[in-house]
Amino acid sequence: MNNSNLNLTTEQVDYFLSPKAIRESAAKIYRYVESGKSHFQLHLDKLDLTVDYVLEVIQKNYPDLNIPFHSRWGHFRVGGVDRVTLLEEKLKTQNSDALEMARVKLDLVITSVLLDAGAGAGWSYLEESTGKVFSRSEGLGVASYYLFLSGLMSHDKKSLRVDAAGLSGLSEEHINQYFQVSEKNPLLGVSGRLQLLNNLAKALEVKTIFKDGRPGNIIDYLISKHGNTIPAVAILRAVLDGLGPIWPGRLSAQGVSLGDVWQHQGTGELIAFHKLSQWMTYSLIEPIMQAGIVVTGVDQLTGLAEYRNGGLLIDIGLISVKNEKELESKWLPSSDFIIEWRALTIYFLDIIGARIQRALKKTSDEFPLAKVLEGGTWWAGRFLAQQKRVSGDPPVQLQSDGTVF
Repeated sequence: MNNSNLNLTTEQVDYFLSPKAIRESAAKIYRYVESGKSHFQLHLDKLDLTVDYVLEVIQKNYPDLNIPFHSRWGHFRVGGVDRVTLLEEKLKTQNSDALEMARVKLDLVITSVLLDAGAGAGWSYLEESTGKVFSRSEGLGVASYYLFLSGLMSHDKKSLRVDAAGLSGLSEEHINQYFQVSEKNPLLGVSGRLQLLNNLAKALEVKTIFKDGRPGNIIDYLISKHGNTIPAVAILRAVLDGLGPIWPGRLSAQGVSLGDVWQHQGTGELIAFHKLSQWMTYSLIEPIMQAGIVVTGVDQLTGLAEYRNGGLLIDIGLISVKNEKELESKWLPSSDFIIEWRALTIYFLDIIGARIQRALKKTSDEFPLAKVLEGGTWWAGRFLAQQKRVSGDPPVQLQSDGTVF
């Protein structure tokens, strides 16, 4: 997609950078699909089956319903190794206070999320210290953890921190080395991942949000604006404002990158998703809260328009593609096909989430969508993909550059 500059007012830009826009965009596409004009058709008779299956997965994964938010942190704890605790122990030896520990964790998780786009079925990561092999999101999480520990992303190439100077020195060779990429172990979107980290270096030089050219300083910015009680939507907006410029080839208006917002040709509407930015926001909440900050209104954030949640809808039969041959094509994120699939994902995640909250007799505060995603929909999508396809790939083929999915 061309980096087009749209003629929008400041109020319209604010709107498209909000969860409200994501939900209202999704509803517009749902009505478009309902009218019979899109690539997809709805099978609402499968909604009960979908909710029951997700509920079953939640109860299997977390019988006590003590579910963390859907975030990057779970991937640092895979294989029975709590790498987060190991990092905390290192930081204690450096006499880091609670706020500095939060900054370090934010440095880690922001870079890790940017490296988290789909790896592809052919890639895996061998953790030398345990001999365990991880693939997909878990593998990317563990690999990014060791890249962080290496110090390569810091100015002096040894500190447990990330800064603009360190990131700008990263090369494709570094990504290939730390992610064990080879002809026999191919990783999708290596150049796209590197570009995001190099672009992050440039974004960090704007000191409003990242005062020392460091991602973790986002916590200082949020405290300066909101004190010790921070709304989740304020964290999302800081992520969108601070990291918006890093996304390549996106729409912009008023000099602001709109990020994960796309023009749907069929309706002529702008459709917002902010998948990686919300995944990032969910991932920032844990370290911010551990620093003694209260985060409110997490339920205002939306589900994530990504291929596990979206794959669930197709694989369970809640939605289907009118022309099955379209599942054989590779689709760009800017295509109407992908925009419609992602919007339906957002729309149905809200419905599934509300039904699960009712079934569990929980409020949206007690059991926000972030827990429904982590406990159920994401895993349900992965389980069905593994049952239906040997590769475990989603039902839709994506032409990914590592910056959307």
